[in-house]
Amino acid sequence: MTAPRPHFRTIALIVGAAVFMEQMDGTILATALPDMAHDLGVSAPSLSIALTSYLISLAVFIPASGWMADRFGPRRIFRAAILLFTLASAACAFAPNVSFLVAARFVQGMGGAMMIPIGRLLLFRNIEKRQMVQAMSWVLVPAMIGPIVGPPVGGFIVTYFDWRWIFFLNLPIGAAGLALVGRFIAEIPGEAPRFDGAGMILTALSLGPLLFGLELVSHPGQTGAGIGLILLGLAAGFVYLRRARRVAEPILDPRLMQVRTFRTSLIAGSVTRIAQGAHPFLLPLMMQLGFGLSAAQSGLMTLATALGSILMKAVAPHVLRKFGFRDSLIVGGLLACFCYGLCAFFQPGWPFALMFAILVTSGFFMSFQFTAYNTIAYDQVAAEKLSSATAFYTTFQQLMLSVGICVAAMGLEGAMAARGHATPALADFSIAWFLVCGISLFAVIWNMQFRSSDGVDFSGHTPRTWSVRQALRDMRGLTNS
Repeated sequence: MTAPRPHFRTIALIVGAAVFMEQMDGTILATALPDMAHDLGVSAPSLSIALTSYLISLAVFIPASGWMADRFGPRRIFRAAILLFTLASAACAFAPNVSFLVAARFVQGMGGAMMIPIGRLLLFRNIEKRQMVQAMSWVLVPAMIGPIVGPPVGGFIVTYFDWRWIFFLNLPIGAAGLALVGRFIAEIPGEAPRFDGAGMILTALSLGPLLFGLELVSHPGQTGAGIGLILLGLAAGFVYLRRARRVAEPILDPRLMQVRTFRTSLIAGSVTRIAQGAHPFLLPLMMQLGFGLSAAQSGLMTLATALGSILMKAVAPHVLRKFGFRDSLIVGGLLACFCYGLCAFFQPGWPFALMFAILVTSGFFMSFQFTAYNTIAYDQVAAEKLSSATAFYTTFQQLMLSVGICVAAMGLEGAMAARGHATPALADFSIAWFLVCGISLFAVIWNMQFRSSDGVDFSGHTPRTWSVRQALRDMRGLTNS
């Protein structure tokens, strides 16, 4: 007698917990760097390498995740990723010096690189299509909350405890994840293609410098080095794309862009992530420098978007069932950009309750967008290409979040230079908000490329035959008669 399949929410929450752990870890160190630097006997700027080593590791190993899942099985690699991440977290907690910490962070990034794409792959291989929207909303909530709660949680830990507890926090989550994956998630192996070793080297030479360069560009005084690394990454990426056309199974397959819903979701989602990536960078700075709030107070304001994400998960399946992916993404994209754009008008005299409500609404609509994008992307992807598609999609997802920070930083510094400000004023933050929201607004144009019939197996939506154009024709016909 076969064991009953676990409820889809169980699988989604297990994957979501691992994603939350990885996503929070990417931002939680930001507020802890001064205390860590003091304890390790170095300057805080020199310790930023602990952040960038993690990003570089992500860039190097995310592309290989799809092949590893097909070669060894997604459940096995997912458990190995959790174990590696957890052990590396323990190593970070006991780090005696900076070199040891940086090495442990790099290993931690190896585990983190596998969690998101393989977690997404596990969803598609273990959950029915009709349940995928609800499952994805359960996963996307912790994925969006992680980067937002990272800074305030890090600040709380270093204020009342020791910075090493930041890494100890991962140990019980990792241990529970290992047990739950083995208990509730089935292994459904794929067929592994030949490993593209040269492709992995080229993607590492491209994505590593790109992410590192984007990180440096956002720091004053390091713009030149950042631009140099970005150019190096782009050159390596160009070489990779030329080579990928001649390889049967490249490690990141650009031929996936020929799949219409995958291409549209990737481009629209990437543009949307400009605003999402900029948000954790701009909002805390604006609240502290423009409003004079403490780090703890500004952290509480950033939690508003996390609350909006939580509220979204109960609504998304019903909205997509009634209106479909296309119409929901068009309207949701407009509302998300409008709400984030309202942040540009925030003033110290505004009631905190009003600003909090706007941020809750922003988080709601932005989280809805990513739930829809991360589901519809795989509507037309063949089953044997799912591993490659999740690795490809996650690579660009990680890259565009870094681009969002870069665009926001450049917009802020450009506004300061144009207005002659040594430190950013509220008006400078407003210009940066307008810039990132204006760019993300272009996603609406791409959302129009979806068809009303796209994703019906996921949403349960029945496409309408009525349209505005048809209504106008009917009215014209009645008038003529």
